[in-house]
Amino acid sequence: MFGPVLSRRLGRSLGIDPIPSKTCNWNCVYCQLGRTAPVRHERAEFIPPDEILAEVAEALSHQPPGSLDWVTFVGSGEPLLHSRLGEMLRDVKKMTDVPVAVITNGSLLSDPDVREELKVADAVLPSVDAGTAELFRKTNRPFPSITIEEHAEGLAAFRRDFGGKLFVEVMLVRGLNDSPEALSQTAKLIEKIRPDEIHISLPERPPAESWVKPSDEEGIRLASEILGGVAKVLSPGGSVLLLENSETAVEEILAVIGRHPLSQDQVSAALEAHPPETKNQILEGLKASPGAKLVRRHGKGFWVSSDARFDKKTIRYIERKR
Repeated sequence: MFGPVLSRRLGRSLGIDPIPSKTCNWNCVYCQLGRTAPVRHERAEFIPPDEILAEVAEALSHQPPGSLDWVTFVGSGEPLLHSRLGEMLRDVKKMTDVPVAVITNGSLLSDPDVREELKVADAVLPSVDAGTAELFRKTNRPFPSITIEEHAEGLAAFRRDFGGKLFVEVMLVRGLNDSPEALSQTAKLIEKIRPDEIHISLPERPPAESWVKPSDEEGIRLASEILGGVAKVLSPGGSVLLLENSETAVEEILAVIGRHPLSQDQVSAALEAHPPETKNQILEGLKASPGAKLVRRHGKGFWVSSDARFDKKTIRYIERKR
């Protein structure tokens, strides 16, 4: 469990991570948790559902009525790889009236059984970063047996039977998938899926590969214009960390950075309401934790998980602070 965080896409969201760190069937060049090693495509019961559900019940018990907008399954990798995700989705929906979302790359939706499991969710947010097989391989670097045709067909089939919200995420990488040609190909593929919205994201946190940079203003404008012909487009925007309990703040920060890095500015903003002495104690506790490290990318500091794997060039411009 982690959060709640205040997300541009889902409002105040409580996160559930059902898989071990970096368990994924893709190895995206922009991944904020570094490289996937190994890339795996076989589903398994990584963590007993009873343990996960007990944590969910405990976390929900501390949330005042009406304080949450969503409960979100979002893994430090691909959550659909958990073989009993469908069961957990149904059980969480029995616990709360808060709608339940799943953030996924969507590649396992080529399996009819997985599509059936996921139908109980209120919203599903899959990724579509490319419209051709070549660009799919370059950007997402999926497990060898996964094809872009299979990926697109699975998403389109899920859309036909799914009564909830389908929000497609497109991560824009400068010089890779943000050209007019690449965006037109992506739009053509997404058109077959018929999502409710398209969410544009940028790799602003430290990526798996050092050459990855976020698209510029022109790329974002082109994406909004071209993809906007398919569905409503939500422009890039960050999430806000909520740290209301100083006693658990370090633990909560560690839980979040296990899923995605946090900038120093985000952490500072989350601690703004605490007295200066308490804020300093929390930051010192974070620095002393073996689960976190402070890194630097393009002059900006980020707290990341100690387990994050980056290429050697990335490590050169990331400075460990202790």
